[in-house]
Amino acid sequence: MPDFQLVSDFAATGDQPSAIEGLVAGMNRGDKFQTLLGATGTGKTFTIANIIQQTQRPTIILAHNKTLAAQLYSEFRDFFPHNAVSFFVSYYDYYQPEAYVPRHDLFIEKETQINDELDRLRLQAMATLKSRKDVIIVASVSCIYGIGNPEAWGNVIIELERGGQYRRNTLLRHLVDIHYDRNDMDLRRGTFRVRGDTLQVYPAYAETAYLVEFWGDTVERIAEFEPLTGEVLLEHTRVSIYPAREFITDEEKLARAINDIETELTERIAFYKNEKRFLEAQRIEQRVMYDLEMLREVGFTPGIENYSRHLDQRPAGSRPWTLLDYFPADYLMVIDESHMTVPQVRGMWAGDQSRKSILVDYGFRLPSAMDNRPLNFAGVRGPAQPGHLHQRHAGRVRAKSLGPGRAADHPADGHHRSRSRGATGARPGGRSHRRGQPPHRQRPARAGDDADQAHGRRPERLPAGDGHQSPLPALRSGHAGAYRDSARPAAGRL
Repeated sequence: MPDFQLVSDFAATGDQPSAIEGLVAGMNRGDKFQTLLGATGTGKTFTIANIIQQTQRPTIILAHNKTLAAQLYSEFRDFFPHNAVSFFVSYYDYYQPEAYVPRHDLFIEKETQINDELDRLRLQAMATLKSRKDVIIVASVSCIYGIGNPEAWGNVIIELERGGQYRRNTLLRHLVDIHYDRNDMDLRRGTFRVRGDTLQVYPAYAETAYLVEFWGDTVERIAEFEPLTGEVLLEHTRVSIYPAREFITDEEKLARAINDIETELTERIAFYKNEKRFLEAQRIEQRVMYDLEMLREVGFTPGIENYSRHLDQRPAGSRPWTLLDYFPADYLMVIDESHMTVPQVRGMWAGDQSRKSILVDYGFRLPSAMDNRPLNFAGVRGPAQPGHLHQRHAGRVRAKSLGPGRAADHPADGHHRSRSRGATGARPGGRSHRRGQPPHRQRPARAGDDADQAHGRRPERLPAGDGHQSPLPALRSGHAGAYRDSARPAAGRL
């Protein structure tokens, strides 16, 4: 597979070379946190692209909304056309989580509308992490929410090689096990069809399909084709087919999970009866028994993520598997607009725990559902402005006026990188924006000041660097140390 190859008509200029050199030196020293400050348009994205090329580490770039993530995705695809640049955001066009309002005795059912293209891109991101190292993923906070066990997901990958021996019926059953549907009439994403000795598979993460021709039990030909026209695009000697869903559980583990769920259900019913809460006892029994029946019959149930602790056979209190667990240990994380993103990460965890604690208390979910939660950035406390976080963790703060002309966009570190969108050289309390910029690119130099003043707090800010007055810093994190305790999730809050 190729190394990261930056393709650009521009070269680093102004303060960019020194920023790149300093950040790379920090990574080589083992600094876990570094911060880059720079005004909009000063070239932080290009700076980060140069750092990725020099360090050759798989990278995740965390943005606080889909619009900004899509912009960064487009930019990095242009910078790295020969490498795998993927997009991982929430696949919901509309999402109403299940909730209960005790005051009105009102239960709100989960209601969603899934965007098929975003679902494809999420699965593509997971597949590229399992197949290559030159990967850049632009993600929203969706990446801190639970998905399937990376080990289980990787164990069910189907490898096909020209000239290999495969029993066709066994192969078809394997495709069904990883959630591909057989449809001999209409070949759609996530389906396969069989015509004589020919198998056609349309991977759930791809825009093209595979044609596999058998001679007996021997694969005679593997080709990639356009599903709409049937035009053959490429001939392959080997292909890999990845699961069509994010959650994969083998039969043995599923059987153990069902037994564990039944045990927890029995304990929960006894708890409610001891408390004389018979309505909640009846409610939890009815809901969980329905889910168990679905799991036994079809291996899936709506809201299956609430049983992820049992399905993954994790200890109580442990965090779920997330996209970050699919990265190798030396990956780089870049947090864009950290004055917005870091508080959002914290808020995701707090909101999830608040909603689920009510569902658990009133018998809508088992207590184990609390362990299906987003990760928590333990270092984030206080008001929205994360200046204190940067002061505590950023080993090197680089406030740069990256100079006229084309600049870059964000810096990253072998562990944590931060980037600021404030106005270098702006007066404290002033605002920096450019006429004609879209609203999400016009950023105040002091985010969170109103909240601080309302609570009688003085806003924190970093000391100025290189003679410039320092704008609000932005944290860029990278490396497993921030979110991942170990190869397997450990018990306790993260």
